[in-house]
Formats: sequence, C-alpha cells, structure tokens
Amino acid sequence: MVYEVQGVVVRSKNAPATIETILVPEPGPGEALVDILTSGVCHTDLHYKQGSISDDFPFLLGHEATGIVSGVGPDVTNIAVGDRVILNWRAVCGTCRACAKGKPQYCFNTHNATQKMTLRDGTELSPALGIGAFIEKTLVAAGQCTRVDTESDAAAIGLLGCGVMAGIGAAINTGEVQRGESVAVIGCGGVGIAAIAGAQLAGATTIIAVDIDQAKVDMALSLGATHGVNSRETDPVEAIRALTGGNGADVVIEAVGRPETYRQAFYARDLAGRVVLVGVPTPEMMIELPLLDVFGRGGSLRSSWYGDCLPSRDFPMLVEQYARGRLNLDAFVSERIGLADIESAFEKMHAGTVLRSVVELS
Repeated sequence: MVYEVQGVVVRSKNAPATIETILVPEPGPGEALVDILTSGVCHTDLHYKQGSISDDFPFLLGHEATGIVSGVGPDVTNIAVGDRVILNWRAVCGTCRACAKGKPQYCFNTHNATQKMTLRDGTELSPALGIGAFIEKTLVAAGQCTRVDTESDAAAIGLLGCGVMAGIGAAINTGEVQRGESVAVIGCGGVGIAAIAGAQLAGATTIIAVDIDQAKVDMALSLGATHGVNSRETDPVEAIRALTGGNGADVVIEAVGRPETYRQAFYARDLAGRVVLVGVPTPEMMIELPLLDVFGRGGSLRSSWYGDCLPSRDFPMLVEQYARGRLNLDAFVSERIGLADIESAFEKMHAGTVLRSVVELS
C-alpha cells in the first residue's frame, strides 16, 4: 500500500516551501511508518531551503518531531505500532569503529530508511536529516525512533530531536559540567538557552549568558542564567572573568559558530577549562590562535555533534526530568502553527523573535 499525504517541500534553492501531495510506502525491513504529531521549525530546515547543506533537491523539510508508530517492517523489534516516539537523526549501526569502542553516540554509520518517499510524478524526495517531518506520515529507519512517555506535551518533548538536545548535550555530555562549576554560554538562541538549561540541570552554580541582543540575554536570565552580559556593550571576556573571581569559567559553550565568538570562548575560560563548540560554522570560516596560548591554557577544546547524545539513553531521561519539573521544555515552544505557516516561521526565526515555532499535525 502507498499512502498519499500532505507535506512541505522545497524544490530548489531559496524556493518557497510549498505543501505537496507525497507518496509514502509501507515500511520495509528495518523501517517504521510514523504519524507525525508535532515538528519544530529548526535552523537546519532553513539551511536545507537555502541549499547550504546540499543541493539534493527537492527536500522534504522537518526533523524535530514526535509521532505515533503506525507501521513497522517485519524485522523491527525496538518499537511497536501505537508507541509514541521522538524521532532522531542518530540511528546507530552497532558495528562501526565508534560503536565497537562502546561509544555509539559517535556512530560513524547512522542510517535512514532505504525506500524513498516521492512526489506524485515519481520524483524522489530527500528528507531533512533523513526524517522529513513536516508531513502527516513519514517513513524512517526504526532506529530513528525512541519510545517515550505518552503523557508529556508532544510539542515540547519533540524539540529534543535536534536543537534543544544539541544545547543540553553540549553542557552535560560534551562539556561534562559538574556540580558547583561555572559555565558561560555565548549565543542565546534556542541552542544556547538549551545549553543554559543543561548547565542548570547538571548543577552549575554560576551560569553566564552572553549575547549581542539584550532581549535574548533577558530571556536567558528568565530561563536559568544567573548573570547576563550584553557583548555589544561590554567585553565578554572581561565580564566573564569578573563574574568568576578573575579566573574565567570552568566551561564556555560557544553556540554561535563564528571565529570571533570562538576566540572569546577560548580566552574566557579558566586555566584547564573546557571550550565546547556547538554553534555551526560555515565552510569558509577560519580561526587563528597563538599555539603557545593553546598549550599554555591547558584544558580541552571540544566540538559537540548533536550534543554527543545517544537518543535511547538521553531522550527518556530528559523527558523524565521534564515530567518532574526540572527541565522547562515548555519555555522553548514560542508558538504552535500549521503546515501553511512554515514560511512565516522562517521569517520569525531569522528575526530572532522566537525560540521555536512548532508545527502541530494532530
């Protein structure tokens, strides 16, 4: 059987996102069919639209999603029809060198559905991050589905599928923030504020939010930061040092992805401190640092891929923290919209007026 459903497609670079009829096949071996409940509008979707990730158009957008499993392939055992799941783009293979080392969170061979979803004329679609969730029903690899509690707000927990997990994981998994440590986060968009939430969850006692936009600093202060720095008005390196006894922060998380902010992060950490890059740079960006400073400051410089998360481990734990009131995922849901509102959501994202617009399909 082939299902005809509605989904959001971008056909060429910077073309408008349009609602199209999409053909979705029955799941084959290792695959699952998921009825989408919610999907967050993420910067990655905008990058696909702009052609800055690849030119494999047309793209089926959307990936930060929750849904209900409505079909599984014959060999699927990790999920069953009726399960509520969060979708992820790290379906670990179990056999690559990272998995063999017992570090599946760094799996080098994550996989997606084998079959393709298509337009009515047979044109194959490239689903964003192997998911494609701005659609009523999508086809994914079964390993991209993590079963979670059915009572939590789908719009809130679905954001763990990408940006919120990237930020929380940058603090907890990559930065390994410990109780009582100081943390500075440079860049207070959705990922940066999620890093602040992660630092708070880990027990950091000093959490410094840095941004050039005072409104974002104020939002960060309302969501867990203990101090705010407007870096348009104040040198952030000096401000972070002043707030940490003149030493610098134990962990500095760079959530912008630019050379100038990475340099700030490098010099704003304490001796033997950790720098975590979770902001995504563009290919042409370069940075130059004195090698003696790299040596002399010690510590570590780390990059965080998807918050170094393992969905099967991290998603249920964070959903439980949300259910207990220790992780305010509701605050990340700025608005709830329909499929027809996605272009408007991209404009709001670009203007920085939302943390997340969330598409609700059921």
